[in-house]
Amino acid sequence: MKPSLLTYFLLPVVTLLPHNAFSQQTRIELDLQKTVQLANDSSLSAFRAKNSYMASHWEYRSFKADRLPSLSLYMTPISYNRDYTRRYDSDQNIDIYRRQQSLYSYGNLAAQQNLDITGGTFFIDSELGYIRNFGEMAYSQYSTVPIRVGYRQSLIGYNPFKWEKKIAPVKYEKAQKQLIYQLEETAEIASGYFFDLAMAQAEYELAIENLASSDTLYRIGEQRHKIASIGQADLLTLKLDKVNAQNSLQNAEINLKRSMFALAAYLNLEKDTRITLKLPGYPRQVIITEAEALALAKENNPQYLESEQQILQSQETVEKAKIESWFNAGLSASVGFNQVAESFRDAYRNPLQQDIVSLTLSIPLVDWGVRKGRYNMARSNLNITRLTAQENEIRLEEDVIMTVGDFTIQQHLIRSAEEAMELAKLAYDQTRERFIIGKADINSLTLSTNRRQEAQRNYVSALKNYWQSYFKIRKLTLFDFEERAPIADSFDWNMTWK
Repeated sequence: MKPSLLTYFLLPVVTLLPHNAFSQQTRIELDLQKTVQLANDSSLSAFRAKNSYMASHWEYRSFKADRLPSLSLYMTPISYNRDYTRRYDSDQNIDIYRRQQSLYSYGNLAAQQNLDITGGTFFIDSELGYIRNFGEMAYSQYSTVPIRVGYRQSLIGYNPFKWEKKIAPVKYEKAQKQLIYQLEETAEIASGYFFDLAMAQAEYELAIENLASSDTLYRIGEQRHKIASIGQADLLTLKLDKVNAQNSLQNAEINLKRSMFALAAYLNLEKDTRITLKLPGYPRQVIITEAEALALAKENNPQYLESEQQILQSQETVEKAKIESWFNAGLSASVGFNQVAESFRDAYRNPLQQDIVSLTLSIPLVDWGVRKGRYNMARSNLNITRLTAQENEIRLEEDVIMTVGDFTIQQHLIRSAEEAMELAKLAYDQTRERFIIGKADINSLTLSTNRRQEAQRNYVSALKNYWQSYFKIRKLTLFDFEERAPIADSFDWNMTWK
């Protein structure tokens, strides 16, 4: 069993603040699990990660919606003009200014569907236009297109729909895994703040105990010096230990306040929150092999999807630059009906067939190698992206291997650190009793005290290193090794909407 670290209360704050102010402070008791939960629920880093995911989520929803038929209404409800405008007078063969007063309205209802395979757009629409001229030659006209069916296609050109269909799912899957990765990273950081406070509170408790012990030993030393049992030098050493203990207590108190504020700030709690910590129990044995961790990292780590996305985007840029280095050709064709009349009813009677076919060409004749340079630059950037992806994967594999090794070692170090702490405390108690009865010297007592403090620090440090290694390996693999399942399987996606 691990030894108790007493209660972790801020005793100096109790003595320095008035009772009313103390009673108004927020108090909270935290264990490691609750600390991680608070970090994932309330910390600013978790809030940022969730909002980043939500942006990607809606981006993917927009991508999916863009693959469905859309219905749009384009309107100019009213456009009224009364001004002088320049017109050509054919009788006089000159331009003159004429007064003009007109009213214009227009509406278009269109349904369209984008096609990923071809990159074209199929559409069906209907139009209605109205114009009214005022003045001496006042008249009205309606223009209608009851129905028109058409298709727009780039014959030799870049197809953005095809690349969006490849990249968008990868990007969204990466965003999902990136959210879990960032929350696991939040847990790792929170555990660091947790154990920093645990270490500070352990140091503070030791400082209080050392001050009390130093004061007791100094008073005993004064009595023994009076009967010449110890010399002046030993008495001065005991007094120095007492002064050093007082200084250590003040430094420990400052460090305790700083560590408590850091944890409260990271958890987005009130700044004056008084935190009581409960150290986690002895961790159960978890066996993780390098091969298993590497396989899980390749399957779940968002870094691999990030590399895949970057390579796809670079390949898209290469294809776009390659196609644009040739000539571009576009086709637009539509078939429908059209009519013009002075009344709304006649505008829909006996419509005439409307056929519109448009072929566009863009041929670079002389560009001094600009397009070729863009294509070669895109190819070079693709090679750089692939090499960068390989380097990142190698570094990630190294990180996984080193973390697994650290985690395995820390499981053994906790046992030895716990045993060392128990032995150091027992040795200190015995040495202190022997010093009181005059059977141990100052040097033995000082050495015993230092060993006990060091053993206490080593134990808390071993706990910190173990849990941080555990959270880090979870972050790198996105795998719950206690439940033996991917974290995504039990992840609560509803939390991102809170």
